Amino acid sequence: MKAFMDKDFLLSTPTAQALFHDYAAKQPIIDYHCHLRPEQIAEDMRYDSITQVWLGGDHYKWRAMRGCGIEEKYITGDSTPWEKFQAWAYTMSRSIGNPLYHWTHLELQRFFDIYEPLCPASAERIYKKCNEVLADPSFSARGLITRSNVESLCTTDDPADDLASHIAIAKVEGFNTKVLPTWRPDKAINIYRPEFVGYIGKLSEAAGMPIKCLDDVKAALLKRMEFFAAQGCVISDHALDTVPAALPDDAAADAAFKAVMAGATPTAEQNAVYRATLLVFLGKEYAKRGWAMQIHIAAMRDINSRMFGKLGPDTGYDAIEDAPIGHALADLLNEMEKEDLLPKTILYSLNPVHNELLISIATAFNKAPNVGKVQFGSAWWFNDQLDGMRRQMISLGSIGLLPNFVGMLTDSRSFLSYPRHEYFRRILCELLGGWAENGEIPADMDLLGGIASDISYNNAKKYFFGNK
Repeated sequence: MKAFMDKDFLLSTPTAQALFHDYAAKQPIIDYHCHLRPEQIAEDMRYDSITQVWLGGDHYKWRAMRGCGIEEKYITGDSTPWEKFQAWAYTMSRSIGNPLYHWTHLELQRFFDIYEPLCPASAERIYKKCNEVLADPSFSARGLITRSNVESLCTTDDPADDLASHIAIAKVEGFNTKVLPTWRPDKAINIYRPEFVGYIGKLSEAAGMPIKCLDDVKAALLKRMEFFAAQGCVISDHALDTVPAALPDDAAADAAFKAVMAGATPTAEQNAVYRATLLVFLGKEYAKRGWAMQIHIAAMRDINSRMFGKLGPDTGYDAIEDAPIGHALADLLNEMEKEDLLPKTILYSLNPVHNELLISIATAFNKAPNVGKVQFGSAWWFNDQLDGMRRQMISLGSIGLLPNFVGMLTDSRSFLSYPRHEYFRRILCELLGGWAENGEIPADMDLLGGIASDISYNNAKKYFFGNK
């Protein structure tokens, strides 16, 4: 019997072990999509307890804790850090089979040199040791990033943000990780949201111009894009949830915008045409600037209205959407491609039944000189676990080109989440190693090691940053 999560965790063959230890493990991390708060990096935040850095803001853990019948006061409430940690330790004992079990223990091993399983019996020892480690000044936000060998990370930022933290971080001496903003204009696109009108006021103020029509929205967004570009932004991100089933129409979108700003509720047709028009406009602008566009699809958000009213968004009350996406997504990409202005694009779906669909759509829009210009992205959210990652890579290898894949991202709010890249790399090397050991691909370590290194790091470096 193998030891629990030893050095060859998830690596069952000599080839897989060599690929991971000799190639993938040593690569730096490019975290091209995360939800870390840049102000915490700018101030180099220190942590009072493992509870603060581990459980604060992590809706993955909150969801699991609720599944164990734990009262909300021990999750997002006002109970003590120790009480919350005890509740998490109990949850761990019930989380076998969930990726949280592996992630938690990888984080304990890599940051705290703790190799015993977390459970109620070990909770006090582990809590004490973690807090002792976190008292070391080098275990600050920037220190944790540096320890994780992160070369660059891209936060998620609204067009109206002042990016003051990014500007401050760029001036920090001795901190070598690039912390770049990512352009996320969902609030300017989601005309159906009740906060849309108020948001347009914020965008108007940030852009320093009145916004009274669609052309003004476009002009304001262009001004903010230039500001983001000046701070190093090269990536956009869109949470579509559902893909608008409409073609761009400036006149109809303008009419929809003016109606909503006057107090009307948009019809389904107005919602679709406004969103499609802005998405195509922005996509073309990304292409002109060489930015990559990420599109996240098929999430049902905030489905528990009572708890949304209490806690707000991103608190663990989301689910997988099952609405059709194929025709609308293909039409959206094609509208940009018609003018040869489709940007580098990464497609993600929360619903794994879309895997082959998205890969087939992506491959229809690839062309030179880009390698993998339109990609099927990393297994996302509910899918970023062992089986989900394997399914994503097997599907990509079957229909697309796995060696051109830009690899893993954290999509996380925690500075302790970087071992997820290790988890991904182990799964990748186990997959490649298994194929080689089974005689399905050559046991050529130069070839396979190069592929493992490319997917772990090199492909993302070239895709997002080119020669920068």
